[in-house]
Amino acid sequence: MANHQSAKKKIKQDQVKRLKNRYYAKTMRNAVKKLRSMTSKEEAAGELSKVTSIIDILAKKNVIHANKAANLKSSVSMHVNSL
Repeated sequence: MANHQSAKKKIKQDQVKRLKNRYYAKTMRNAVKKLRSMTSKEEAAGELSKVTSIIDILAKKNVIHANKAANLKSSVSMHVNSL
């Protein structure tokens, strides 16, 4: 258990960051699932830029790894192109 005030504060900050990161990662996963379930190329192409932007933001903030972001963007763009 943390004894110093700064250690206690760090624990609180980490909990808040963890919850925010989980929320944003879950939002990203839902957006990717929604995009992959689309069958219309026009709708999917419009949604692709939004999903790509979300993935880029999370990679920049180190919520997800940069390589994972690249793999996700590649796979969703291949899906849209295959429609």
